[in-house]
Amino acid sequence: MFVDLGKPIADGVNQFVRYLIVNYGDGFEAVSNFILKILLFIETGLRDLHPAILLIVVFGLAWASSRHLLMAAGLTFLMWLIGCFGLWEQAMQTLAIVLVAVLISALIGLPLGVFSARSARFRAVLSPILDLMQTIPSFVYLIPAAMLFGLGKVPAVLATVIYAAPPLIRLTELGIRQVDAEVVEASRAFGATRWQMLRGVQLPLALPSIMAGLNQTMMMALAMVVIASMIGARGVGETVLLGLQRNDAGRGLIGGLVIVILAIVLDRITQNFGRRMQIRSGEG
Repeated sequence: MFVDLGKPIADGVNQFVRYLIVNYGDGFEAVSNFILKILLFIETGLRDLHPAILLIVVFGLAWASSRHLLMAAGLTFLMWLIGCFGLWEQAMQTLAIVLVAVLISALIGLPLGVFSARSARFRAVLSPILDLMQTIPSFVYLIPAAMLFGLGKVPAVLATVIYAAPPLIRLTELGIRQVDAEVVEASRAFGATRWQMLRGVQLPLALPSIMAGLNQTMMMALAMVVIASMIGARGVGETVLLGLQRNDAGRGLIGGLVIVILAIVLDRITQNFGRRMQIRSGEG
């Protein structure tokens, strides 16, 4: 009664992956080495930086984003707790992976969001792809990343990018499309080119929406931390994974708390910056 479609699809995918590795293996290796250099640079910088300096940086960012002394002190205290849990270095590894994944997501997501806002045809093609990226179980992303780039931090970063980029693309598109048409028409009447309108009108007014997308991308990147540790990402996710494998509830709980703390700190800082930008755009 049923037609066997599973085996042909699986065989086709395996052949395609082998084709990519054989014909473009050097290219994948070059990309992997480039991303690894950036990742190790950021990770080494964070780990070598004295914790007190990083705590001051967190306090400064929290204060600049919220102008609320109690919130800035609270977020700094939460970061201090990570060191008290004995997972400071692992947290810096995780933070480096998240920052690189968010950076790559922004480099990919912002242009795609802009093109999607400007072209209905491109949006019609991109939308189902984004739906697919957001509905496929996150474990599945590890398979092609590990096959093409091996085990380690780089495939973990790339799998995280695939999982975390869609919200930034969608909210960038939404923010640009929601810019008041009269404002755009006024800029066009003054002789602004499409690039000048984008840079001087649409992107600044869409910035609160873009910041919300960046915030969601950060949160989804952190959600991939534990899963990415399965292919050698290390960091706090490895602590949680070891807790699960060894039936060590205490270790797993501490690792989970550190991930929650990182999520709270990043979420509050980016959200508050987004609110301030929204207020400024409203005043403008």
